[in-house]
Amino acid sequence: MNERFCSGCKQALMRFRKVAKNSMSVENLERELRELNEKALADFAQATTSAALEELRLQYLGQKGSLSTIMRGLSNIDKADRPRIGQLANEIKQEVEGALDKQKDALYRSELDARLKDEGIDVTLPGRAISQGHLHPLTQVTEEIINIFYGMGYEVAEGPEVETDYYNFDALNTPLSHPARDEQDTFYTNIGPQVLLRSQTSTVQIRVMENKKPPLKIISPGRVYRNEEVNARKYPLFHQVEGLLIDKDVTFGQLSATLNEFIRLLFGKPLKTRLRPDFFPFTEPSAEMDSQCPFCMGSGCRTCGHRGWLELLGCGMVDPNVLQAVGIDPEEWSGFAFGMGVERLAMLKYGVTDIRNFFTNDVKFLSQF
Repeated sequence: MNERFCSGCKQALMRFRKVAKNSMSVENLERELRELNEKALADFAQATTSAALEELRLQYLGQKGSLSTIMRGLSNIDKADRPRIGQLANEIKQEVEGALDKQKDALYRSELDARLKDEGIDVTLPGRAISQGHLHPLTQVTEEIINIFYGMGYEVAEGPEVETDYYNFDALNTPLSHPARDEQDTFYTNIGPQVLLRSQTSTVQIRVMENKKPPLKIISPGRVYRNEEVNARKYPLFHQVEGLLIDKDVTFGQLSATLNEFIRLLFGKPLKTRLRPDFFPFTEPSAEMDSQCPFCMGSGCRTCGHRGWLELLGCGMVDPNVLQAVGIDPEEWSGFAFGMGVERLAMLKYGVTDIRNFFTNDVKFLSQF
């Protein structure tokens, strides 16, 4: 049946339908909120683990959760109903969040009690000690050497590890034709044709004599580098301590007495030693001080090269040419010099048979010292 309405009646009918539709939508939304509240509270109460509760939190209160979705849609309802529905939605959200926090605390206490029961701690057990590190044995021996010579009145002097031909060879009375200048024996750098890694800390002695007037008593500890074959007694990088004394009327007997006293203090007892004539370009006369091998007691072994003796250090009276090169009058001043490898002394002191042990970083080895 066709019905005809006037324009005023049509507008009134449309307003009535719109109001009825909004009223029906608001009532459904209100009922949906209350049902969601009841279901959320029931689900939270039934959660038995924190993980399950977290999934429910995301389901209801997460960014895409049911309650969050409804609250974002409140802007679409009629302005007259928005305050009442908004207040209801906020009350339900607070109630849901309160139930969530309450269940979360309950599950935390329950799970903690279970862990404490299963993972019981015996408080009477001793604590786990944290191992404390210590100095490397080479550092320990170097400091001992420094302290001994410091007690004899020597000062410590240091210099660069990257040197020039002049300080490493020329000033030490080592001419260009000397075998030590060969590239097979020395590590030259690409910085320049005359720049190399120092092969001895005697370079420091030259630098000190250039800048200080005698009398002088110094020791120069540091790393040195030589292109040597790696074996039980040799390594391309090693540590050295060299000493220099410049004064008036210095004798070879003073040198021998100084070194023997040093050895006695370092090892805590006198060792059987010998001075064996040798040659060094920067000393004259020169000698090697040897000690009887403690590993084979002189019978010969791999460590001592089957000689029965171990070289401790080189020494001698400072060559007059060296003094003249740094502007010191050899007619007025004289002196002696010595140089020792720290690794060699550490091997004797600690009974180490292979120099390579100091550089392998084996904690079991290093922890012994």
